Amino acid sequence: MILIKNIKLLVQVQEKTVKIAAGSRMAELPVLKDAFLYIRDGVIMDYGEMASIEDSAFYNEFTGNGTETVDASGRLVFPSFCDSHTHVVFAGSREIEYIDKIKGLSYEEIAKRGGGILNSARLLQRTSEDSLYEQAMRRINEIMMLGTGAVEIKSGYGLTPEDEIKMLRVIRRIKDTTPMIIRSTFLGAHAVPAEYKKRQSEYVDIVVNEMIPRVAGEGLADYIDVFCDRGFFTVEETERILEAGQKHGLRGKIHANELDFSGGIQTGVKYNALSVDHLEFTGEDEIEKLLESGTMPTLLPGAAFFLGMDYPPARKMIDAGLPVALASDYNPGSSPSGNMQFVMSLGCIKLRMLPEEVINASTINGAYAMGVDEKAGSITKGHVANIFITKEIPGYEFMPYSYGSDHIDKVILKGRIITGQF
Repeated sequence: MILIKNIKLLVQVQEKTVKIAAGSRMAELPVLKDAFLYIRDGVIMDYGEMASIEDSAFYNEFTGNGTETVDASGRLVFPSFCDSHTHVVFAGSREIEYIDKIKGLSYEEIAKRGGGILNSARLLQRTSEDSLYEQAMRRINEIMMLGTGAVEIKSGYGLTPEDEIKMLRVIRRIKDTTPMIIRSTFLGAHAVPAEYKKRQSEYVDIVVNEMIPRVAGEGLADYIDVFCDRGFFTVEETERILEAGQKHGLRGKIHANELDFSGGIQTGVKYNALSVDHLEFTGEDEIEKLLESGTMPTLLPGAAFFLGMDYPPARKMIDAGLPVALASDYNPGSSPSGNMQFVMSLGCIKLRMLPEEVINASTINGAYAMGVDEKAGSITKGHVANIFITKEIPGYEFMPYSYGSDHIDKVILKGRIITGQF
């Protein structure tokens, strides 16, 4: 049991679960000044103003023995970030390609030379499951201490039935051994292996007929994803894969419109995808389709920043009435960082989003984009107690404003104070 008292600002307070913040509501952020928060059995039990703390139904309980008291004077308390798009299970880094990017090669040019995703696939295929788990856990511990409490992790660097299964088993181990909320996504259609370069339909056959049944049969994934974009998978191939996923109970999440107007957004909406992600190329038609759907537009500004690409039109999307989520895209090739504090800063600086909007995008909307909105993303009674306490800062606007610094003092996940490696 933990009682946090004298909280300068309790951020993202919701009386009941809020699924999404959309349009003008993204600029609304409910806070409580001079507050307390009570956690028991890993769950948020109560909160309120310090002036009314003695009126709490749990007052006698949290003032008794066995309750740890944390004084948060001058500090803010946030719900943990919900990072709905990552690739944190990978083998090794790709800093040589980073140098190629500095020299002027594009993401697509590097991929055509056998680099990019295919490079990561070769490394992963030579790496044991135990080693993959150990490497991934270092990244998990890193993002945990930077404020992330829920994370979606994709496969997609295996590109063979055995290696995709290997990745998904690693994700399951992470789910079983950390206090974070984990969602797993099967991304066998991340790229076409080199040996299928001119036989792409044959590889799609393998994804549909071999990989999906095995993944679903072992219960290894919550969702299915496809990289639907120029130079990767076509709309027709994407539809075939999503249909196969649906037959096996896997809802879609799509990499869409990062490199061109690929039709990926429209395909995601057509197949009721939970989210469509990247979206650098988004126009009026795409926005209209999204407005008619329950699909969450998810923006990955870390990738656009690292690759030197144009940013998605977040302002246009929000002003049209859409919700947007922000995620890190933590991966070795196009976004080698899972720091959601920095992602929020990019949201403000590069996407012209307000501080309230980036907080909503990385909490409530991020929770929706990974299907955990009933238990994460806000300070709500009954939600999992995944929160963080900041250092002494002036206000919530300081989080994205003061980019590059870590503003977190304490991390609490499932009601436990996390002090380092888990």
